Amino acid sequence: MDLNSASTVVLQVLTQATSQDTAVLKPAEEQLKQWEIQPGFYSVLLNIFTNHTLDINVRWLAVLYFKNGIDRYWRRVAPHALSEEEKSTLRAGLITNFNEPVNQIATQISVLIAKVARLDCPRQWPELIPTLLESVKIQDDLRQHRALLTFYHVTKTLASKRLAADRKLFYDLASGIYSFACSLWNHHTDTFLQQIFTGDETAATNSLERTLLSLKVLRKLTVHGFVEPHRNVEVMGFLHAVFERLKQFLECSRSIGTENVCRDRLEKTIILFTKVLLDFLDQHPFSFTPLIQRSLEFAVSYVFTEAGEGVAFERFIVQCMNLIKMIVKNYAYKPSKRFEDSSPETLEAHKIKTSFFTYPTLMEICRRLVSHYFLLTEEELTMWEEDPEGFTVEETGGDSWKYSLRPCTEVLFIDIFHEYNQTLTPVLLEMVHSLQGPTNVEDTNALLIKDAVYNAVGLAAYELFDSVDFDQWFKNQLLAELQVSHNRYKPIRRRVIWLIGQWISVKFKSDLRPMLYEAIRNLLQDLDLVVRIETATTLKLTVDDFEFRTDQFLPYLESMFTLLFQLLQEVTECDTKMHVLHVLSCVIERVNIQIRPYVGCLVQYLPLLWKQSEEHNMLRCAILTTLIHLIQGLGADSKNLYPFLLPIIQLSTDVSQPPHVYLLEDGLELWLVTLENSPCLTPELLRIFQNMSALLELSSENLRTCFKIINAYIFLSSSEFLQVYSGDLCRSFCELLKDITTEGQVQVLKVVENVIKVNPALGPQMFQPLLPSVFRGIIDGERYPVVMSTYLGVIGRVLLQNASFFSLLLSQMACECGQELDQLLGNMIEMWVDRMDNITQPERRKLSALALLSLLPSDNSVIQDKFCGIINISVEGLHDVMTEDPETRTYKDCMLMSHFEEPKVTEDEEPPTEQDKRKKMLALKDPVHTVSLQQFVYEKLKAQQELLGEQAFQALMETVDTEIVTQLQEFLQGF
Repeated sequence: MDLNSASTVVLQVLTQATSQDTAVLKPAEEQLKQWEIQPGFYSVLLNIFTNHTLDINVRWLAVLYFKNGIDRYWRRVAPHALSEEEKSTLRAGLITNFNEPVNQIATQISVLIAKVARLDCPRQWPELIPTLLESVKIQDDLRQHRALLTFYHVTKTLASKRLAADRKLFYDLASGIYSFACSLWNHHTDTFLQQIFTGDETAATNSLERTLLSLKVLRKLTVHGFVEPHRNVEVMGFLHAVFERLKQFLECSRSIGTENVCRDRLEKTIILFTKVLLDFLDQHPFSFTPLIQRSLEFAVSYVFTEAGEGVAFERFIVQCMNLIKMIVKNYAYKPSKRFEDSSPETLEAHKIKTSFFTYPTLMEICRRLVSHYFLLTEEELTMWEEDPEGFTVEETGGDSWKYSLRPCTEVLFIDIFHEYNQTLTPVLLEMVHSLQGPTNVEDTNALLIKDAVYNAVGLAAYELFDSVDFDQWFKNQLLAELQVSHNRYKPIRRRVIWLIGQWISVKFKSDLRPMLYEAIRNLLQDLDLVVRIETATTLKLTVDDFEFRTDQFLPYLESMFTLLFQLLQEVTECDTKMHVLHVLSCVIERVNIQIRPYVGCLVQYLPLLWKQSEEHNMLRCAILTTLIHLIQGLGADSKNLYPFLLPIIQLSTDVSQPPHVYLLEDGLELWLVTLENSPCLTPELLRIFQNMSALLELSSENLRTCFKIINAYIFLSSSEFLQVYSGDLCRSFCELLKDITTEGQVQVLKVVENVIKVNPALGPQMFQPLLPSVFRGIIDGERYPVVMSTYLGVIGRVLLQNASFFSLLLSQMACECGQELDQLLGNMIEMWVDRMDNITQPERRKLSALALLSLLPSDNSVIQDKFCGIINISVEGLHDVMTEDPETRTYKDCMLMSHFEEPKVTEDEEPPTEQDKRKKMLALKDPVHTVSLQQFVYEKLKAQQELLGEQAFQALMETVDTEIVTQLQEFLQGF
């Protein structure tokens, strides 16, 4: 592009690209896309966005196109890469003037300079850093700020590079500019403090911005710029200076008040100081050792003494607590069990920690955490009253401990209590003993203190296992507190039921469960919504516990289920509905079929909830989970839910529908349990299988569940199912086998084996395209044992259950391989005998014996030649399946099934599904379970003897090892 002639055209198109009219916008975007690879285009863009007289939106767009071009075309190896000449011109142009007046554009220019620096600095762009260092000294406020902003983004980008050569370059850069960066930071910091002292707010705000940027640079250089930072005097000097500067800035925050314009920037700078310490501790724990004492003194004084009052704001307190927590928990500071095995650095750090955390210090931290930071605040109590569901969600926020005060204090308490439990246990128990008996409902402070202490006992449950007789405490005090119904006592009711939930899996006698269920039932009727939601959580923890007994729970099941359902209807927030649904799901899962009389109301409500949750996919996932447990509980009765259930499965498993991204995994699980519990195949249930082809194409982690679903259809109604879908299924399997893992191949072939087992007449024909590769795999000696075992299972089924099809397959393979039919058969038998040890399942081993024996009687010389191998496999099979009756001293085939018996199910076992029953019924038709291997061997040998005559048969038997013959005779005694 010629710069002069092109600038006007590009400017015009960029102007059109900022239009709100799509008819103007789209052609402009298309034109710009074509220009992206034109030489000179980025030089034109540079001219446009550095021209401050042009429209801001046009300049902004020019910067974005330039930035995107760096990602795509700056590398030498990129297609349509920029020429070295143009890149050189652009680099020079980018750092000519740091005078961009618009903040947003200035930030984007800084970022794109950093992107170029990542690729070119220092080799192709050695002048960048010196230019930046000179520019940040300029007295012009705007230029100085823009240069400092760029300096920060470049440092941040270079610090993020991880290759060894790049790290070395950054180390060299850091050591070269560290002294300058420190002096720059000190200069701007002193200037700010002086200006704030004289009351010059505008100047102070500008200086504070520069202080913040220079501190950001120093953070990156300090944390990432040195291999052993503790050996660098300037680095350690800066880190020690951080504490002094922090005190100065905190005093500033006290003096300037909340209305001051630079208050927000000031707090950001204070937080950045703490981030420097936290990052350094994280990346260089041993280099941090000289700072441990000072860090603990500083953090503890501001968080746990009067020094912090009126100065420390919430985010700063959180950062200080995180600093204490990281020092307490740091594995680098924990000696080995044998002290002498620990490094000197570890022992030094441990010694500093031990000398700091004395009994008085720990006691003060523990008491202040509980009696100050654990107290419910006015804001929280107001939120409880005005937005109880919001309060509940806020209380259970996931990863928020790093950023919010309450969860952060609780995590710090847990970590310190775990580390120093022997010291702190008596302190906490003393606090508990001082709170015996009910608390006066008029004394709000006493109620809040009790809530806080109970919170501490719940958080430290595992540490207090040997120190608290929780069963006695529950019976003698906690149970009574749950019965105080006064409205002002609700924080204690809510905290006590939460406390029980924390202890339920730690120490709680099974005999006390009925008393607890009684209390839970009463609390689920509490007037306060927060108490009921907390009670539901404890109920979930109780039924989830491994000591849960259904018989103890059944008397309360109906009333609790009804109350939980009422709670589900009452709550309105998506998160709360999900939570209550999870509790209901858990109850349904644990009581299983016992839930059937009580689920009518839930079944009627779920369609409405599903409709209401159209915009909330996570809530829909919770509904799917509930339905999974509901179907398992209802069994065959789940058929009544099909009008609602099947469209949900259809939507959740349709990959052309956007919600499948969230719903697919649970939707497939629901589809599977629906099939497993279905009493029969309905047209609607059959129709959903249309979704399967696309699911198999995905080849995702859900493939295993897809195969289970296919098998479930086969067991449910193989003829009807295969009549409609066998062609699609065969095509999908052929595609899958081209590019699938070994485990995937096995899953595909197990489906084929099941089809042949269930439908031996039609199964082999339906999957005929797959069988040659299976046969070929056997002949070639497939090297993966599990795959070979499955190959032999498939061909074994065909040979045993459809001999005529096996003959056709053998003929087809002989033509394809260019071998004699008998030679191919002999090779197959030989490989089968050789790889018998690949088969580990007793059913498949018996199947192999039956299949090879089915080749007898025969006068075929190849089969007679392999007779010894067939007998060897038969005797191995007999060893697998024959059990001796100790009384009659006779052998019996343990795999035989003569009739269907309803299995006796104990309380802890799940009842059999409809599919379990179908599998049992199918087993009654399976030769593996209906044919006695002992009798089959005898009949085949007798038939072979009759075919050949006594003398020839004896000659054949002499080819078998005498020890094998002896074992065979023992098994055939009585025939």
